[in-house]
Amino acid sequence: MSTATEQMSLLQGEPPVRGGLPLLDQRASRGTSFHEVPVKAILNGPASTGMGFWSLNPYVGCEFGCTYCYARETHKWRVERAEGAFTRHPEDDSRLPTAQPSNRPTALPPWEAFEKQILVKTSAAAVLQRTLFPAKLAGCALVIGTATDPYQPAERQFQLTRSILEALLSWRGLTLGIITKSPLILRDVDLLRQLAERHELSVNISLASTDAALLRQVEVRSPAPHTRLRALQGLTEAGIHAGLLIAPILPGITDSREALAALMAAGKAAGARYVHGSALRLGPAARSRFLPHLAHAFPGLTERYRLRYGAGASVGRDYTEALSRRLHRLQREYGFPVHESRKQRARLEGRMPGRETPDAMAAQGTLSL
Repeated sequence: MSTATEQMSLLQGEPPVRGGLPLLDQRASRGTSFHEVPVKAILNGPASTGMGFWSLNPYVGCEFGCTYCYARETHKWRVERAEGAFTRHPEDDSRLPTAQPSNRPTALPPWEAFEKQILVKTSAAAVLQRTLFPAKLAGCALVIGTATDPYQPAERQFQLTRSILEALLSWRGLTLGIITKSPLILRDVDLLRQLAERHELSVNISLASTDAALLRQVEVRSPAPHTRLRALQGLTEAGIHAGLLIAPILPGITDSREALAALMAAGKAAGARYVHGSALRLGPAARSRFLPHLAHAFPGLTERYRLRYGAGASVGRDYTEALSRRLHRLQREYGFPVHESRKQRARLEGRMPGRETPDAMAAQGTLSL
């Protein structure tokens, strides 16, 4: 690896990697491989992400295969760095060619590699123990699972998320959040109870639709809606502060009043403490996978998405404000706190530069593409 590559590795908080990514395991039936990736730092700060909180992701890549996922570019960049293919900062288009290692994993399109070559941060808990200083968080929340699901299938074997939760028992007074689509989180109810005694903890079960067939069209291998709702109920019955995260809300697909009301009703039946949601954002990584899928699965929406999103990430202020009003009306109708929903949304999603906010309640606009 070149000196420039090593310097970039150190700048990113991780040691240089030579010889590719060590193979930990393979699942031939799923076509999935698991590779160990070394880390020197595990926490992502607001300054580096542009979000209003700290984040932690035990895995890079995710088998759930959600077509709208924005984290694919991170996986591509990390694999390329570790393999020595070339060096690139995530926000820099410059590339420095280096030698290709002989044990490079089978080349896959980046979108498929994200789903089938899972990078496992085996030292995550130990690194967290060494590097987490509560004062450094400056009162911001620490959210687990912002880019890839911390309870994806790999967690059954590697148990990184559980080890991270165990490590967090060493501190008190933090604000912690977890985002997951997986009922596997119920395995850790014992730890979540202990964490809730020491910290302010919220668990967000992510669910975009109660329609299983529709959901399968946009989330290839994610858990079925009824299993997620059962997990939500198990958490709330265990006394965990948990709610439903309707994200992303897909314009023209999952944003109807009926669809959102069905989610609110399901959340209420499962004992959700809150329900909140936000519209799909189409950053470059999400756009490259989702838009071709949209053209195949929902061809009638292709032109409307093109006009609404253009080259940007947001669907537009009038739409987001109308969607926010719809969500607020449904929250009140089903007895969920509107203001707490805003607080949770700000905490878990942050406020990216240029992001539309839901606060202009009097603004005009219709909820349509």
